[in-house]
Amino acid sequence: MGNADADSGAPQPNRPINGHPTSRRPPRGGKLGASVTMFMAASADQVWSRISDVTRIGQFSPETFEAEWLDGATGPALGTRFRGHVRRNGRGPTYWSVCTVLECEPGRVFSFAVGVGDLQLNTWRYEIVPVDEGVHVTESFALTPSWANRIYWAVLGRARGRTNVRGMRITLERIKRDVEANPSSG
Repeated sequence: MGNADADSGAPQPNRPINGHPTSRRPPRGGKLGASVTMFMAASADQVWSRISDVTRIGQFSPETFEAEWLDGATGPALGTRFRGHVRRNGRGPTYWSVCTVLECEPGRVFSFAVGVGDLQLNTWRYEIVPVDEGVHVTESFALTPSWANRIYWAVLGRARGRTNVRGMRITLERIKRDVEANPSSG
């Protein structure tokens, strides 16, 4: 994940939250993505239940204000699809994005691809790592390394990367606030 030094895998703390390191890795080195990691005083299952329930996304995300499962799905599973209603940059334009679950390991990881038709544009991923007295949760995004995405990233990537890092931090802060205040709800 992007919260660690690419060579050593060692966490790169940025700003402590409640005495636990939080790291933010903005896009760099030609990579088409970024990540944010935050400590939460909760169990992996408590955090995972909030992240993987896409119908609750509007409680946490500053851009995606609602989502619904598609094709008769009622919850997360590998290959299931959902659509998210997005208000880009929190202001607009507003549109629906169809997503496909790529990884679905309870208490550990949840990821999904955002696409248009059969074209995968980017991947959003949440990884949960148990630590003393809680978990580290990393949210990341990575654009599919297509020529179109490389051009987009070269022109708008720095600004969009900052927006996504800010949005991921807000999302994780909201999940943290919810899971620590209401540990039994999931």
